[in-house]
Amino acid sequence: MAEAVLTRPTETFSVRVAIKAAVNTLATFVVFPVFVLYRLVAALAPGRVDRIFQGYSQLMSLWPGITGDFLRRAFYRLTLRRCSANCTIGFGTVFATPEVELGEGVYIGWYGNIGHVSIGDHTLLGSNVTILSGKRQHHFDRLDIPIRHQGGTYTQVDIADDVWIGNGAIVMEAVARQAVVAAGAVVTTAVAERAIVGGNPARVIGQRGSAAPSVST
Repeated sequence: MAEAVLTRPTETFSVRVAIKAAVNTLATFVVFPVFVLYRLVAALAPGRVDRIFQGYSQLMSLWPGITGDFLRRAFYRLTLRRCSANCTIGFGTVFATPEVELGEGVYIGWYGNIGHVSIGDHTLLGSNVTILSGKRQHHFDRLDIPIRHQGGTYTQVDIADDVWIGNGAIVMEAVARQAVVAAGAVVTTAVAERAIVGGNPARVIGQRGSAAPSVST
């Protein structure tokens, strides 16, 4: 009687890693013509790179299912400042600029709107999360000129490691490591390490590692 051969967890994990790497490589070949076209168009209009990139980001956001996850990751690994091989970028998520960094294990849910941001390792963003490029994207100090003609200032927003940002949150300031931003919160001031914030504007409502209140995320 033949003995059953048990697969060791480490062997199963290694096989999964190898399969994922192979599919990532295949996805890169699939999106490479799109990447080349993007580079050619951007080279013809160097002053409008962000605008051109946004169009291609909108296109890539429309791929559904797991296939879309792989294709988006492959495209952004070719175009973003940094994009890890094991991040997940949900359906409908659009990037405003290629000046973005996505760390290891980053998860971005459906319909995200991502500006100039650096996101640390193992950070999770729920669906419909907006990360603005700072608080001064539109200047409105003068009254003799329409706001649309006053320009703005775009700054990088830093989201640290192991952060959870709940559905529908809007973030325009830095969030320190291991912090939690509740669903629907509007972050207008920097969030401290391990703080739990909620509301509009967001305020501290708890601290991770202590007896924290229940937070909707």
